[in-house]
Amino acid sequence: MDREYRMLVDGELVAGAGQIDVVNPATGEPFAKCPRADEALVDRAVAAAKRAFPAWAAKPVEERAALVDAIAEKLHERIGEFASLLTSEQGKPLDQAAYEVMGAYFTLKAFAAMRIAPKVLKDEGGNQVFEHRTPLGVVASITPWNFPIILLANKLGPALVTGNTMVAKPAPTTPLTTLLFGEMVQEMLPPGVFNVIADANDLGAKLTAHPDVAKVAFTGSTATGKKVAASAAGTVKRVTLELGGNDAAIVLDDVDPRVVARKVYGGAMTNAGQICVAIKRAYVPEGLYDEFVDELASLAREAVVDDGSKQGTTVGPIQNKMQFDKVKALLDDARERGTVVAGGAPLDRPGYFIPPTIVRDLDDDAPLVREEQFGPVLPVLKYNDIDDVIRRANDSEYGLGGTVWGKDVERAIAVAKQIDTGTVWVNQYLAIDANIPFRGSKQSGQGAELGEAGLYEYTQAHIVNAVALEDA
Repeated sequence: MDREYRMLVDGELVAGAGQIDVVNPATGEPFAKCPRADEALVDRAVAAAKRAFPAWAAKPVEERAALVDAIAEKLHERIGEFASLLTSEQGKPLDQAAYEVMGAYFTLKAFAAMRIAPKVLKDEGGNQVFEHRTPLGVVASITPWNFPIILLANKLGPALVTGNTMVAKPAPTTPLTTLLFGEMVQEMLPPGVFNVIADANDLGAKLTAHPDVAKVAFTGSTATGKKVAASAAGTVKRVTLELGGNDAAIVLDDVDPRVVARKVYGGAMTNAGQICVAIKRAYVPEGLYDEFVDELASLAREAVVDDGSKQGTTVGPIQNKMQFDKVKALLDDARERGTVVAGGAPLDRPGYFIPPTIVRDLDDDAPLVREEQFGPVLPVLKYNDIDDVIRRANDSEYGLGGTVWGKDVERAIAVAKQIDTGTVWVNQYLAIDANIPFRGSKQSGQGAELGEAGLYEYTQAHIVNAVALEDA
């Protein structure tokens, strides 16, 4: 615990009002101390961002974009440092941690290249009508513990390029990579343009309800997202919510079950299943069901479950004890309702380790099927009728993502178009691209991240409608 971390407020690295322990989920023990903000420091951070906003917004977009691009390059130079720290606080294997940092790099680069041009709506008979966009002001970024760096980049890139300033609040269990990011950009950005505060899960409402915050960009659970929306409603802030999912994989009857099982396994178990768009339930035709389940079980048994910092690890721990206990409870219920063919119980060792688990023969009303498990556990259900399985897949309060797998791509696309989610991938998973918008439907969120649509979320549209003034 020799390394000392600081929060970034108004261009200065500050210690805050106290400290909290940061736990390595591979050991279950603290490995670092994190500074803790209080309400006064939140006010200072927001005031700094508000004060910095006019000058930052007035900068030419090319200058702002160049700074975002430079931040991306600096992050790329320090990928090993960030990946190692990310593995320590989040748990994912080092190669997956490096992949996340690279994803943040590409996201920042993509937004640095984007521009919003004025849109001419009418130009005839002396009447000019056009739409142009301006920044909103101070943006509050609230990010979760599963992908702390890339989800920050998803918000920071469009916010800064369009002329906003930001106060970022990472999850209390994974604050260190965001604090390190703040240290990295301290000398790169004008004071107040980017600020980082850390808390013990007690300052979110203060930030989201703050009268000087113009927009909240939140990624996290649906339950917390509802609280964020309610808190922001008092001042009618702009809000982007990327919330939970219970993504279904629909396997069609023309595939090789073993080939597709390997792909579905990857979509379910990457980052120990702790991905909002991970495959969380799989529907397989009855004729392919046994072979498909057997292949999943074989893959699960071959997984190397260990500390993510160790070479060869393929599945790391659950990130925190609260989530670990939730997944354990779902497993206990699943053992009573279905058949566990691989995994099924936490490892008897320090840390929050649950091996990849495959469960078959569950009913649609089982909690493991209905709820978002957010862990390395996959229920596999059988079906006989395609229209019925589409109905079953859509029978959820969530609507974030999903996948369809089929040899006949056009047929698979036809099925995908009937899935009520923001994104459906065909014969691929987690194909997230910074240039392609990402949205949720139903209770999986509102607004867009990424792409031009994500850039627009950080702006106010203005219509200018002009005619010539007639002479007397």
